[in-house]
Amino acid sequence: MSSVVSGMNEADNTDPSERFLCLHEIVEAAEQALSENIWNYLRGATETETTMKRNRQALDSVAFRPRVLNDMREVAVGGRLLGKDLALPVLLAPVGSLESFEPGGGKTAMRAAAEFGNALMLSNVGSIPIEDVAAEADGMLISALYKRGDDGWLDEQVQRAKDAKCFAVSLTVDSAYYSRRERDIAARFVKPWRAGAGADWQAALNWKDVERFKERYDIPLILKGIATAEDAVMAVERGVDVVYVSNHGGRQLDHGRGSLDVLPEVVDAVAGRAEIVVDGSIQRGTDLVKAIALGANAVGMGRLFCCGLAAAGDAGVVRMLTLLRDEVRTAVALLGENSLSDVRASHVHPAAPVAGPDVFSAFPLIGAYPS
Repeated sequence: MSSVVSGMNEADNTDPSERFLCLHEIVEAAEQALSENIWNYLRGATETETTMKRNRQALDSVAFRPRVLNDMREVAVGGRLLGKDLALPVLLAPVGSLESFEPGGGKTAMRAAAEFGNALMLSNVGSIPIEDVAAEADGMLISALYKRGDDGWLDEQVQRAKDAKCFAVSLTVDSAYYSRRERDIAARFVKPWRAGAGADWQAALNWKDVERFKERYDIPLILKGIATAEDAVMAVERGVDVVYVSNHGGRQLDHGRGSLDVLPEVVDAVAGRAEIVVDGSIQRGTDLVKAIALGANAVGMGRLFCCGLAAAGDAGVVRMLTLLRDEVRTAVALLGENSLSDVRASHVHPAAPVAGPDVFSAFPLIGAYPS
């Protein structure tokens, strides 16, 4: 593996639409492009990595109930979140130090999001300021924050988000402590973007901060990291605009539930009072369709987004989203619906997984064909 992140395999400058015909080829190219430490950071999770595996297992434990004999010449797969139209109901999820995957980091991701017509959630754990990212392309942007200071610090961050024309702010709520990610620990890999003070402010984040946010700011609030109906109720009672169901890709609490297993109870608890996003190993079009069927308005994608970024920069992310859209359109059509928004819980059914789960087990052809 290369020791330097280039964002594109320098030995292959083929147009990504010709180079990548399947999603697994983007994953393979990312592994080739990234250093061993960054690749393991991308694919790793905490301790036994059980939560990460359960994310995949939850998706694989759902089967489809297709309907037939409808005219399927027109199939719509767009979505909508907080009044914004999305070409596909996907958010490029916040990932720390996007520059580790491609030198342009958030700026490169912003170009891709703008070109495809989707939103980027930009983590404040990175070296490129949100102002520079926003100036890179005229696209949809969300400021995704770990709290790193007092109320005055948060005031400043929200104002910066508004000045950058973000349409929402996200607070990460499942990271009071940083977990033990043993792939990194065993490799003695110390992530440089974790340096600096401020972690105690994240540990102190609480419901009073949420209340203050809703009282003080006139920008929609997303809480990312909700994993129970009880906390979903607490969120909507405080006026939170989007409940984001997530376990941090299995990278925080070990032995948690898979996100898709959590989603139905959150949907019931929210009862239409807020919009809902879910992430957690969503890597195929069928995964996205299952999440929408079970009540999500949109999904977040982190690892696969970073693979696209590492494989071929902004063009790699656009190609990833294009292939994903093709998969979604096929799945919706074969379920017998003319719009992704018409897919319902009646289209899915519990089922036993057919293979053991792992971080990229959605792509059984990885390594099957020479690149």
